[in-house]
Amino acid sequence: MKADFDSEANALGIELIEVDRWDDGDEFDEYYCNIAFLKGRLVYIGLLYPSENLDLLKKVAQVYDLDSDALLAAAQAALAAPDRAVTVSDRLAV
Repeated sequence: MKADFDSEANALGIELIEVDRWDDGDEFDEYYCNIAFLKGRLVYIGLLYPSENLDLLKKVAQVYDLDSDALLAAAQAALAAPDRAVTVSDRLAV
């Protein structure tokens, strides 16, 4: 999973799976959260004003059966290291 916080746009993007393109996108929340799909699978979450709207990640996780703790960890890492991609992996380093 890759997360990137654009400090100028005040927007967070989380790529659940790296893909070249999406098939479809939709609003999850009317104002602050967008999601995108590839072949019916959720692959991207976009969040405006993320520091005020992290709770929306928990809601997305609940609806799409995702690990909310991992989403929040990726978001917090991206917020801590703005304007560059942060990768979060569930693999143990050897």
